[in-house]
Amino acid sequence: MEPIDPLVQSYAARFSSPEDPVLRQIAAETEQSVPHAHMLSGHVQGRFLEMFSRLLRPRRILEIGTFTGYSAICLSRGLQDGGRLHTIENREETAAIARKNFNQAGMEDKITLHVGNAAEIIPALEETWDLVFIDADKPGYIDYYNLVLPWLRTGGVILADNVLFHGQVLEEKVTGKSALAIQAFNEHVKRDSTVDRVLLTIRDGILMIVKK
Repeated sequence: MEPIDPLVQSYAARFSSPEDPVLRQIAAETEQSVPHAHMLSGHVQGRFLEMFSRLLRPRRILEIGTFTGYSAICLSRGLQDGGRLHTIENREETAAIARKNFNQAGMEDKITLHVGNAAEIIPALEETWDLVFIDADKPGYIDYYNLVLPWLRTGGVILADNVLFHGQVLEEKVTGKSALAIQAFNEHVKRDSTVDRVLLTIRDGILMIVKK
């Protein structure tokens, strides 16, 4: 099941600011030609990410899981002058699409794209993060969280996507590799006394985590 009624999703989209032409084109091209197009953040979530970033005014953003670049473009629009977003994608073919989209959006000077294993790339970056967006392979969430938390500034924010995992974590008995991994991640963060958190029912669920 999907945890958010499609009619609610449609209503939310109707009363949210519309997608700009660049993002609308990226979404359409992804839908038409990229496998697993449902992984794209999309209109409402993209608007949330952009507005949240504009409110936070981060200097350094880390995104784990680039896909075709939609969410990175949204997040990068809130960067301070001279700020930079680092995004990590493990598939070269998808990264190539993202590069094209960053150029199309005029964000190539604000975004650095890394291709490879996030668990290896993150420690080598040696940045202090203001904002981290985790939207990659679900079994890796706990490892990514543990890797970035020491580098997150006090008051910095982690946004973890898909924490409802299509409603599968709401089942009486959670099954499936990814759903079990998300349930374990949610429990892991719940036990962490160094952060505050709130689970937002936007799209497939976003866990907002603030470092104390």
